[in-house]
Amino acid sequence: MVVTVDENLKLKVASDSKDILVKNLYLSCDLYMRLLMTNRSSEIFGPYTPGAPITGFGVGKVIDSRNPEFMEGDLVWGITGWEEYSLLKSSEGLFKIHHTDIPLSYYTGILGMPGLTAYGGFYEVCAPKKGEYVFVSAASGAVGQLVGQFAKLMGCYVVGSAGTRDKVELLKNKFGFDDAFNYKEEPDLNAALKRYFPEGIDIYFENVGGKMLDAVILNMKVHGRIAVCGMISQYNCDQPEEVHNLMSIVYKRVRIEGFAVFDYYPQYSKFLDFILPYIREGKVKYVEDIVEGLENGSCRFNRSL
Repeated sequence: MVVTVDENLKLKVASDSKDILVKNLYLSCDLYMRLLMTNRSSEIFGPYTPGAPITGFGVGKVIDSRNPEFMEGDLVWGITGWEEYSLLKSSEGLFKIHHTDIPLSYYTGILGMPGLTAYGGFYEVCAPKKGEYVFVSAASGAVGQLVGQFAKLMGCYVVGSAGTRDKVELLKNKFGFDDAFNYKEEPDLNAALKRYFPEGIDIYFENVGGKMLDAVILNMKVHGRIAVCGMISQYNCDQPEEVHNLMSIVYKRVRIEGFAVFDYYPQYSKFLDFILPYIREGKVKYVEDIVEGLENGSCRFNRSL
């Protein structure tokens, strides 16, 4: 057995291993997890195994460790299981939490995977310049809300799309987007984008795919950049939707680049140096939706996925 229970009912890791045992405190429900429930799982994550706990990003406290990099009592974030305790076989992608003046839950969001995704995708992939025109789809999500705020910090003009009027108001009134629209109320996405970007889009942060991507391509400026973070609209499709306007990429010399958060793990400390002052000064806002208890996790899935 790898994990044993002594006479005091204390969980311990086997002495001949290098495992880390954590008590999970917060677990993140992220949209990519829907894809792992299908036969079309990504090349980055393997599909979920029926009958086994699902995995995702979480925050935990080390209960016992045989890994010299982690000690009992350390707070950490990384990939863990949807369970009360998780036995981690590797420390790869596991980060110690040093800044505890910030809510621990933020390490599943703005200080964790979504925050680093927004940072790497916007600053590294998009290479923004002051005054550029930026469009963010699924803009009220954990990543999109940050991308929009980062763009405003750069002095860009930013428009976001979301799926409800409440989310549109959140983008404009909470996160400081210049404008936003409900894509469900737009019968013609191409016309909508021309209305908000009459001179075209310099940067598109892609979270949706499908018809939205098709319309955006038509509205990109010459030498525009598209950072592909995800394609939410395709996760429930048996067959992916076709994109018809690809020749516009050639005509306008648009660069499209996909990326994964793991690409930017080496920059995590640099990211913290960047984002923590903005959080502490209230210059970057963040909205969470938290439910209590593993037994209520399925409720969160229903709302998110």
